[in-house]
Amino acid sequence: MTEESKKTNYRRASRTLLYLGIALVLILGFQFATQKMAHQAQKHQEKEALATKSTEDKDSAKIEIMEEAITLASENIKKGGGPFGAIIIKDGKVIARAGNTVTSGLDPTAHAEINAIRQACKTLNSFDLNGCEIYSSCEPCPMCLSAIYLARISKLYFSASRFDAADAGFDDSFLYEEIAVPIEKRKIPVQELIAQKGKSPFVQWKKTEKKIAD
Repeated sequence: MTEESKKTNYRRASRTLLYLGIALVLILGFQFATQKMAHQAQKHQEKEALATKSTEDKDSAKIEIMEEAITLASENIKKGGGPFGAIIIKDGKVIARAGNTVTSGLDPTAHAEINAIRQACKTLNSFDLNGCEIYSSCEPCPMCLSAIYLARISKLYFSASRFDAADAGFDDSFLYEEIAVPIEKRKIPVQELIAQKGKSPFVQWKKTEKKIAD
């Protein structure tokens, strides 16, 4: 074998080794990338599983509270009240539970949500229920919904709809319609009197230093 042939064979062997080395690096790199992706996919699946379990646990707790509100509504019928129940939660603890006492208490405003809000305010010694959640056995009427907003309750959950209530004889749809009607066209006659004088308490309020904004 000539010197030139030896050099040629050497170059070929070198290239072969180089190609084999590159191929080996590519294979190992592919395996590493595949394992890394599989590991990341597994971790992602584990996180999703934990998130799903956490969500299911939270949903389960919410359902339990709502079931209690519904049971409260059913029990309230036996006490002579309406078929409505409401529960207010603060930091995971029940701070108020009430039923509808309109007929039993001779109070047209004593809906379950209103009663629960009053009770919760007394419990917390505050008119501000921010951070609280209310569970109502039925979608709140306009009065109760307004009270929920005024109390600054953070979240509302309800079960039956206002249409279910209407089907049982508790139809508040006229209230939704009445609110949208101009004052002069509402079913209850409305008349404004001595408007200028009526502004004086607000003038006084602006000047007082002892006010607490609600």
